[in-house]
Amino acid sequence: MSKLYSSQQVNNLINTLATQIKSITQSIDPDQIAMIGIHTGGSLIADLLHPLCNIQYPLGTLDISFYRDDYSRIGLHPQVKPSEINFDITDKTIVLVDDIIFSGRTTRAAMNEIFDYGRPAKIILVCLADRGNREIPIQPDIIGLQLHVDLDQEIKLDPNLSLHLLDTAND
Repeated sequence: MSKLYSSQQVNNLINTLATQIKSITQSIDPDQIAMIGIHTGGSLIADLLHPLCNIQYPLGTLDISFYRDDYSRIGLHPQVKPSEINFDITDKTIVLVDDIIFSGRTTRAAMNEIFDYGRPAKIILVCLADRGNREIPIQPDIIGLQLHVDLDQEIKLDPNLSLHLLDTAND
């Protein structure tokens, strides 16, 4: 495992993401904007972005474990957390936050769960890092950094906000 980005570098990226979110949402009524983070890394990033973006609704969180379509490949995460969306999402612009986008399957699952809560006007996808190799045609609206990572490698965000590269070929 090697460190790609320090926590200070990641914090700088989060500030850049916040600036981009505010730029994209400046023409939208602030009463119509809400933020949702995807457990676990997306929630960690969203916790920091939410106050920087001055979003009035409480931060929502999603655990998309039961919405995934690839259980047979990755298994069910052993620590399923409840999703918490304590506001009406109907006709809101949802800023959906994830840490790393890879195949697009997590985002697809998150959108499926969001639509169980109501029909948003728009979803803006924000990702700290894009590692490419999409399996589903989903692209973030805002990306902190673009990485080119081999399929036998993985990117992980640790709780201290450092990004690490892991070689999974020998697992």
